[in-house]
Amino acid sequence: MQFLGLRTAAYYVTDFAAAKEWYIKVLGVAPYFDAPFYIGFNVGGYELGLQPISTEQPLLLQNQPQVYWGVADVQESCEHLLSLGATLLEGVQDVGDGIQVATVQDPWGNALGIIYNPYFKLP
Repeated sequence: MQFLGLRTAAYYVTDFAAAKEWYIKVLGVAPYFDAPFYIGFNVGGYELGLQPISTEQPLLLQNQPQVYWGVADVQESCEHLLSLGATLLEGVQDVGDGIQVATVQDPWGNALGIIYNPYFKLP
């Protein structure tokens, strides 16, 4: 397993529509991905994401930014992190268009997100 670099910073928001409009004004661009469960903006080759807060999420993930590190294989990377003592927060999910994510908690209580995004191209 190898981290390929930072890919995404996602923010959990209570008012999804208002947050979308606010970030459009802040960033000066429309989202490239806009779905009821996720809004993604391309900001200088990185992604700023918005996600609605869900009561089903672990409390650790609510109202805190989530950073996702790029990996070549989310399932394999998740299993590797768990074998090193991480705890599963959110298992591997296909969030659409071949993009997969998972989140673990490191031994010190930090949320560690991993993502495979086939659309992310290194410079």
